[in-house]
Amino acid sequence: MKILAVDTSSVVAGIAVMDDEQLLYEAYSHNRRNHSEILMPLMEHALKSCGMTVQDIDLLAVSIGPGSFTGLRIGVSTIKGLAQALDIPIAGVPTLDVLAHNVITNNSLVCPVMDARRDQVYTALYRREGDFCTRLMPYSALHISELAEKLIGYGEPVIFTGDGIASYKAKLKEMMGDSALFAPSYLALQRASVIAWLGRKEAAAGRTVTCFDLEPFYLRQSQAEQTKIRQMGEGV
Repeated sequence: MKILAVDTSSVVAGIAVMDDEQLLYEAYSHNRRNHSEILMPLMEHALKSCGMTVQDIDLLAVSIGPGSFTGLRIGVSTIKGLAQALDIPIAGVPTLDVLAHNVITNNSLVCPVMDARRDQVYTALYRREGDFCTRLMPYSALHISELAEKLIGYGEPVIFTGDGIASYKAKLKEMMGDSALFAPSYLALQRASVIAWLGRKEAAAGRTVTCFDLEPFYLRQSQAEQTKIRQMGEGV
């Protein structure tokens, strides 16, 4: 099975090509350029480097969120268009699952934190056991202090990953002390190769969708939607 995986859920844009369990190609761009400008060139270069065209792809995999509202729409829309044109299935992979699987460790707690602004993070909690992570906490949007308090209750060290490390490392260390551990920078952000790997697992379990069913996964409304609702409530 040949898999093309895409991630545009945060500041990173990523592409990976996998043939069954063999990673053939991965590109990772973290230069804050517009994802809509670089995604298709990255994809074309990836396929060309593997000696493939899109017609060779059997499965599309994409990070569905949470994350940047604009970024998610770009990635999901691109994959939906490809899936419709090629008539192939899609594996939608939650972004927090991707981040959790970046961390290779034994029987440890892993907590992805994605910066949701205003001292909030998109997060969940996992226990790494062998090749896979078991989720212990619902996907959530939490204040960073509320998250730290919840994690303290587990009484174990927690390995953090995600772009929220840059904003909230100091706060987590302040509240959790030596129990707060942090993934190195080269493992802290999403990797399209992980999306491809998890997408293959989803396909093997029969959990794929069509282009008509794929939707981004938002944990909260966008800032514009929140402002509109607040204004309506105030009678503006």
